[in-house]
This record gives sequence, structure tokens and C-alpha cells, in this order.
Amino acid sequence: MNLAELQHTFQRWLVSASDESAQLLGNNNAGLTVYQNNYRAQLVGCLEQAFPTLRRWVGEELFLVASIHHIDQYPPHAWTLDAYPALFYRTLKAEFPHNPDVHELAWIEWALSEAFIAADAQPLAVESLAHVDWDTAVLQLTSSLRCRALTTNAEAIWSALWQDTDAPEAMMLPDAGGLLVWRRQFTSRLRQVDALELQTLLHLQADGSFAGLCEFLVARLGEEEGVMQAGEYLATWLGSELIVGVNHV
Repeated sequence: MNLAELQHTFQRWLVSASDESAQLLGNNNAGLTVYQNNYRAQLVGCLEQAFPTLRRWVGEELFLVASIHHIDQYPPHAWTLDAYPALFYRTLKAEFPHNPDVHELAWIEWALSEAFIAADAQPLAVESLAHVDWDTAVLQLTSSLRCRALTTNAEAIWSALWQDTDAPEAMMLPDAGGLLVWRRQFTSRLRQVDALELQTLLHLQADGSFAGLCEFLVARLGEEEGVMQAGEYLATWLGSELIVGVNHV
């Protein structure tokens, strides 16, 4: 067995602990077990570090069970362990199929960490808006922005746990909304929005046109209210530094 074959066999042992791989490696179970325990402990630690709030919410025991199941199904797939927690949501959906609060809380934590390492972008200067032709303007959103639908009070749960205060019980929202995560300067931000603002931002991400955004809102709210709402959203997003550029078509 050459070095490459040995490395491949050892990797298979770490992931599966198969008897076949153990025999090829000399069947030294005691020595091999040490390596596998270290491998699994390192991956559990990686998930714990990525989802400390989620771990507090579901409890250490259930989090550990979910982590072990995840490690069994999803070995590391990238050159850095920083990417390993990205697929944890798949395991959480299988382990907690009837707990959308768990799924949404996990998304919040992962989105906050992703937003923090996203590419830098300068917010759009308000002075530059004086010369914008809004009929042809295409708005550029910050690359750190992450959006998703929200069905539970996961935002309130996360905020309470982050502030180390008593978290409310999980409950479904009377009206589904959305979550926004982005980085503003050196701080990752989280904001709960209503369903219309979420839909509008998703539309803007896909299209970019401010005129198209106005048409989108007019179709839902009527001409006067739709145009007014577009202006209010624009002001909010500029103030939050979500918009980082304007191009023209």
C-alpha cells in the first residue's frame, strides 16, 4: 500500500470505522479508536462553536445527538472546518421535523457568521442620490445580505439568549414574515421584517431595478401606496447600509 492508498484508507476509517479499513490498517483497534475519537470530538466542537445559541436552546444532550448523527452522515467536504457547519440544517430538519423554531434559530446563527466574513462593501453615500435617474436605476445590495422566511418567534428567542435573558417559549407567528441578516461596518445585524418587505427585497435581489420594484409594489398595494412604500423601503435600506451602489440600464 502506497502513501496515497494509506491516506485514503485511513480517511475511510475515520468516517465509517469499517472493519475492512481497520484490517488494511493493521487492525490495531485501540490505536485507531484514539484517532476516531479525536476526529469526532473535533467535529462536535466545530458545530458547538458555530451554534452556541442553538445548543443552549435545544439542550446539550439533544445537540450532541444531532451532532453525532450529522458527523455520521456528512464528513467534512472542504479544506477548512469553517465550512463544515453549513449543512447542519439538513440534520436538524431530520432530527427536529416538527420544530421550525430550531431550523430558523440555526439559520440565524449561521447567517450571522457568514455575513461577518462576506466581502467588504462601502455603503452608498446619500449625496450621490441627487443625480440618480430612478427610471433606469439598478440598485446593488450588499453581498453580506441573507434573507429567509420566518414562521416562528425565533428572532425573539435568539435575541433573549444572546442578551442572556429568559427566552420566550417557541410559538408560530400569527403572520409569517422574514429575517434579514447583513453586516454593517464591523457588526453583523439581524432584523425581523414583514412578509411584504421580504418579498420586495427578494425581488430586488433578483431584478435590481428600482422601477421594477415600484411596479412590484404598485401591483400589490395600488399606485399611490405602492410608490410611497417603495420610497419608505429605499430610505430604510439606505439608512441600514443595505444598498452599496447604483447603476443604470
